[in-house]
Amino acid sequence: MKFKFEDLIIWQKAMAFGEDLNKITYKSPKEENYNLSSQLRRAADSIALNIAKGSIGQSNPEYRKFIGYSIRSLAEVITCLYKPRNRNYISEKEFENHYNEAKHLTS
Repeated sequence: MKFKFEDLIIWQKAMAFGEDLNKITYKSPKEENYNLSSQLRRAADSIALNIAKGSIGQSNPEYRKFIGYSIRSLAEVITCLYKPRNRNYISEKEFENHYNEAKHLTS
């Protein structure tokens, strides 16, 4: 038996996106582990987590609220992506790939 959210394409994409972003955190220096890396992982994971929470037995307004939380987490991820790019932990191409993936989640 599956949960309803496991069949949602957006949840599946958000899960994959979170795993992709997790890989970035291993490129950051150790001193970033408890700051930027942790923030990026938590924000990326929060996207799928909120989709899942909103899809379980919620009313439409409640579901929209959790989708809104997911979108806010996505905005946080985008902001977090600028930091490793600006600090030269990831390349411009990596940044663009993840940025475009993020945009794809909203369409």
